[in-house]
Amino acid sequence: MQDIVRINEMDNVAVALRPLNKGEVLDVAGEKVELGEDIPQGHKFALRDIRQGEAVIKYGFRIGYAKEDVGKGRWIHVHNLKTALGDILTYTYEPQGKDVEPSEHAYFDGYRRSDGKAGIRNEIWIIPTVGCVNSIAKALEAEAKKRFVGGSLEDVIAFPHPYGCSQMGDDQENTRKVLADMIHHPNAGGVLVLGLGCENSNIPVLMDYIGDYDEKRVKFLQCQDVEDEMEAAMGLLEELAAYVKTFAREKIDASELVIGMKCGGSDGLSGITANPVVGAFSDLLVSKGGTTILTEVPEMFGAETLLMNRCATPELFEKTVDLINNFKNYFTSHNQTIYENPSPGNKKGGISTLEDKSLGCTQKSGSSLVRGVLEYGEPVKVKGLNLLSAPGNDLVASTALAVSGAHMVLFTTGRGTPFASPVPTVKISSNSRLAGHKNDWIDFNAGRMVEDKTKEELAEELLEYVLSVASGKKVKSEEAGFHDMAIFKQGVTL
Repeated sequence: MQDIVRINEMDNVAVALRPLNKGEVLDVAGEKVELGEDIPQGHKFALRDIRQGEAVIKYGFRIGYAKEDVGKGRWIHVHNLKTALGDILTYTYEPQGKDVEPSEHAYFDGYRRSDGKAGIRNEIWIIPTVGCVNSIAKALEAEAKKRFVGGSLEDVIAFPHPYGCSQMGDDQENTRKVLADMIHHPNAGGVLVLGLGCENSNIPVLMDYIGDYDEKRVKFLQCQDVEDEMEAAMGLLEELAAYVKTFAREKIDASELVIGMKCGGSDGLSGITANPVVGAFSDLLVSKGGTTILTEVPEMFGAETLLMNRCATPELFEKTVDLINNFKNYFTSHNQTIYENPSPGNKKGGISTLEDKSLGCTQKSGSSLVRGVLEYGEPVKVKGLNLLSAPGNDLVASTALAVSGAHMVLFTTGRGTPFASPVPTVKISSNSRLAGHKNDWIDFNAGRMVEDKTKEELAEELLEYVLSVASGKKVKSEEAGFHDMAIFKQGVTL
């Protein structure tokens, strides 16, 4: 195992891959560096003397300015490093790079829906239009699991949420778009839309957002309209179960896969192992004609120009500028600091500034060109790498990926988390300690990249794992029965 890594030859810091002790002498590209203090795993230390106000360079880019003189071999973290970021910026399109070359086909065993879409799960989803019927939805889930799951019907899942009423303007619009997108998601072989009857986003209103649908696949029930909502709903679920069981897995080209990419609980190794592995995976899938979606816009701040300059067209560049600046305006409109990041867990893991976090986060995008830029709640339309407007919050962002059409979410983490999303959520650890410590949470260990595997080898392994999940293999959170949904709350509640 390596002791340290200097990510880019221009860097004036290196990162500890294990806890390092004061007095250790390290060889960094042929130069000896004696440590002036203990360096925790994932944290940075200076490779040369850095003067107060001088840029600290990691990933080949500035991650902030030194707040004081920092001697060679000394620890660099929040106590002596500050962000260099400002607020709203003006950007210039400087196109760089090229798209990845096509590669040979790959396949998975999925479900072909009546509208032509491909799904990787064959489930019944119970989707409440309003939080008032959440308990009924959960009771229906429990009973329907006992009665109907079996054959090709893999699960029955309710997705409770607190919204659908007492919302205003765009906030209500977002809820309606999200619910409609969930109803159309191809991982659901059948859907029961469960309403109350008096809510703002009641079923008749929601129909305008749903548009065309397969009447055998989607059923509706307003609880206020029937005497016994449990009995009426179970009758509809029985019909849906019979329909869903008519589907069987079949061979489908990986070009139809849509994979969301997200990180959370990041540490100092996330941008060195897990995120670059996911980026290499993204390039692999794009090379096979598939689609990936990168989100959590606040964690693009400080690295946004890298994405902007990879936009395939000037129009996409302008959309990406709007993506970034609109989110900054969202922060300032609520009187919040744009750069109130990283989190306490990030800092403990070795991330010092938002630039540090963002440059690591955007490693998940790989090297392919940006082919699409999506608003929150907008379904993906273009194959290749897409950027999606959503916050950094793990549950909200992962739900947003599913809502935009992701069949599964790849979630990289250095500290671990048990949560799930509406679709299979693959937990990818940045370090082997976490993979061993939380084996019931972690699906894939990218920490091997600093031990015995290359990034390319791990990306190929991850592709094979993703294809196996798409073909029916359950991830750890599915085995635990976890399924979460969180809608982005942006407005006033009445």
